[in-house]
Amino acid sequence: MTALAPERIEERLRVGFPGAAIRRQTGDAVRDHTLYVPSEHLVEICTFLRDDPELDFAMLSWIAGVDWLPRDPRFEVVYGLLSLARSSRITLKVAVGEENPRVPSVTGVWPTADWHERETYDFYGIEFTGHPGLTRILLPEDWVGWPLRKDSPLGYEEVAFTHNTPGRKLPDPALKKLAPKKVRYRAH
Repeated sequence: MTALAPERIEERLRVGFPGAAIRRQTGDAVRDHTLYVPSEHLVEICTFLRDDPELDFAMLSWIAGVDWLPRDPRFEVVYGLLSLARSSRITLKVAVGEENPRVPSVTGVWPTADWHERETYDFYGIEFTGHPGLTRILLPEDWVGWPLRKDSPLGYEEVAFTHNTPGRKLPDPALKKLAPKKVRYRAH
């Protein structure tokens, strides 16, 4: 089967959601067909993309957060969708404000979103309303803050070396340096 044209996917969405403000991202750096969709229509649009027989976007490949500080809206949540049956891919983006960073969860559409949404929450603090168990997934539960936000302070922990390790043992002065081994290669 030939790949479904990205313009056809966009057309199907615009016909299916005439009241939604769907905007195409343009520019030299845009590789996949990327559409900005409003968060209030996200779950409906994702369900349509999955269930429409012509589109058949049965796979959510990934979700990522982006911090565009100082831009307003500050955050984006990016969804990579794949239609194996149609050999097509599309990227959806949802703009999220800094004051109340929330997006509806798409775990009801694609169960794999569970892990991706938790990771985005863990690193950016973007909440996914309706998520069945939105808890940290990689950082400890007592971690304070959101480490991938651009205003997050950079931590510093000194790396232990022989010169700064407390209680280190000095090498025995009688220890002689090891001479390099003579290596014999097949080419010799």
